[in-house]
Amino acid sequence: MTPRDAANILNISGLVTKQEIKLAYKRAAKQFHPDKNPAGLEMMKMVNAAWDVLKDFEGDIGEQGVKDTSGHSYPEAVNEALQTIIDLVGIDIEICGAWVWVSGDTYQHKTILSEAQFRYAGKKKRWYFRPEDWQSSSRGTFTMTDIRDKYGSDTPAKKTKKSIAHA
Repeated sequence: MTPRDAANILNISGLVTKQEIKLAYKRAAKQFHPDKNPAGLEMMKMVNAAWDVLKDFEGDIGEQGVKDTSGHSYPEAVNEALQTIIDLVGIDIEICGAWVWVSGDTYQHKTILSEAQFRYAGKKKRWYFRPEDWQSSSRGTFTMTDIRDKYGSDTPAKKTKKSIAHA
């Protein structure tokens, strides 16, 4: 994860101190805690990764990413997108840096994915969600292996539905 992606996840920008980064981390951890949020486990993984990148940083991060069309900041937008798709059957969710990738049996869910602002990457045969203001310079030349090697990868554990045996 790049410092800019980490700053977007923690919703900070400009000239920051270690104390401001710590406060932003605590706010994000409170807001996206799994006890308060169905997609919280995945969001906390992103928040913790952002903290790992920025915990020793002090200086100018640059401008924060723009808000999406609904007025949400990036962490709110990705949280909302994850909540929309977290319980879809037959899909696999992978988090690489600040991007969320979705593969598996996505054809039956393409309308839901599209409405949640995911885009389809034809070369990778996956859907992705990324910061609004990020522009790719590679034009799809990176493979998923390249992306995983550069940004790391985390696959959220799927919830399993428990059944109760009748006596």
